[in-house]
Amino acid sequence: MSEPKFFTLIIGTEILNRRRSDAHFDFVTKALSDKGHKLTGSFIIEDDPELIIKTIQFIASQENAVLFSFGGIGSTPDDYTRKCAAIALRDSDFVVHEEAKRIIEKKLGDNAYPHPIKMAELPKGADLLDNPVNKMPAFSLDERYYFMPGFPEMSHPMVTEILEKLIPHKKMYYRHTLTAHCKENEFIELMEEMPKEVEVSSLPKLYSDGWRVSLSVASENKDLAQYSFNKYIELLESKNIVYALQDDA
Repeated sequence: MSEPKFFTLIIGTEILNRRRSDAHFDFVTKALSDKGHKLTGSFIIEDDPELIIKTIQFIASQENAVLFSFGGIGSTPDDYTRKCAAIALRDSDFVVHEEAKRIIEKKLGDNAYPHPIKMAELPKGADLLDNPVNKMPAFSLDERYYFMPGFPEMSHPMVTEILEKLIPHKKMYYRHTLTAHCKENEFIELMEEMPKEVEVSSLPKLYSDGWRVSLSVASENKDLAQYSFNKYIELLESKNIVYALQDDA
């Protein structure tokens, strides 16, 4: 796969109605940042089968998509993700995964029936992900779509292990940042001239003494990052706009 685009799908009505706080977004963004990557998109949706299917299909339609999905793979009536993943990515119902069945039976014995054993019903061709807490298996499809429990203590070690395999070496980004005493529209024309290899972001904020903008310029190309950043400094100095450099991040 060429440059992956990472997505999270966080499934749980209890998050949307605020009975539970989400912990996955912050974790995944930090884990990706440590590898020199970022999220392309993140979705928090309720436990609705049609919505789950359509969201998975949308993410899968994106070029080089990698999905981290959290929640809905248990055995209660509102755990729809296993079946939805089968429909969305295999155009079929799920099947009994024999290895998952053996793991559940070994872990729970007679208590595996009648309900926990349902967690062995997975999409065709699923590969298992080890659960470091209770060994109840999560699963992946095509080494791109990863379906994990909603419990952070179970799923977050899985994400770490997955990223070690997908991104064994950190992608280096060279970033330069400044804060300028102006509105961000001072930079628009120059932003439009930036090559696609350069990432530019501006964060304006209004203070009691006027506007300030935090401007960040980054690229995998060290020389191009510095050259592009210097263009903004030249612009500010040509207009006598006060600015302050920040430590590179």
